[in-house]
Amino acid sequence: MRPEATELLACVFCGSPVRTDGMMLTCRSRHSFDVARQGYVSMLAGDAHVGTADSAAMVDARAAFFDTGHFSPLSSAIAQAAVHAAEGVAGCVVDAGAGTGHHLAAALAQLPGRTGVALDLSKHAARRAARMDPRIASVVCDTWRRLPVRDGAAAVVLDVFAPRNPVEFDRILAKGGGLVVVTPNPSHLSEIIGPLGLVSVDERKGERLEDALHGLFEPVEEVRVEYPIEPRPDEIIALASMGPSAHHVAEQELAARAANLPERMSVTISARVARYRAR
Repeated sequence: MRPEATELLACVFCGSPVRTDGMMLTCRSRHSFDVARQGYVSMLAGDAHVGTADSAAMVDARAAFFDTGHFSPLSSAIAQAAVHAAEGVAGCVVDAGAGTGHHLAAALAQLPGRTGVALDLSKHAARRAARMDPRIASVVCDTWRRLPVRDGAAAVVLDVFAPRNPVEFDRILAKGGGLVVVTPNPSHLSEIIGPLGLVSVDERKGERLEDALHGLFEPVEEVRVEYPIEPRPDEIIALASMGPSAHHVAEQELAARAANLPERMSVTISARVARYRAR
């Protein structure tokens, strides 16, 4: 792991800075974390619940779908929001629930000179993120707990279709830093939710988001990104297999349901890209 990346990280137990010690990161309280040969570091507590982490199959499906380019307009909108959020603020870009690091890499492409920190509960995702861009420090952690990032180290925090920890986001953001939250709209994937038995979007998702951020963040800008795609049947399966529905619908059952879909169909991509400033 590159020195400039290590300098952004902190111990998840005591919050003190970490340093490289061979193939480990250690802190002054002698907590230690192994750096895997694939380039990521695991900073999970021993009692962490990893049952909701993305499986290897889910991560592979996500990487395959991103390679199609169907999410490119959304990634571009996220990157643009990150650029605006980082304006005039020193620090790194942290992606909480980064998955493969796809959106973080898109943001870093528009922010030369910045370092990225990819945080995810899945070691399979962390492996991918570590290879996505040499500027990304990939860390396995529980985003519901203390984040392994130093106080005020981030110019931007990204949260894309992922759990949110507003108190920790506020702690790691530099003064004037920005939070970019991306959530699906009710129309997102609406054409395949019913036929494939996917998890639907909560109609009150936006309301619950504002409640969670109230008092810590103030809204700055919101963009609705919505467009149709025409995925192939195998791409539809990858799209369905990369999200939370994969925890509820078996792979064989999903393939059987997808076989009943039209050979060619339009599917809606719809998300809210919202930018906030720490109060």
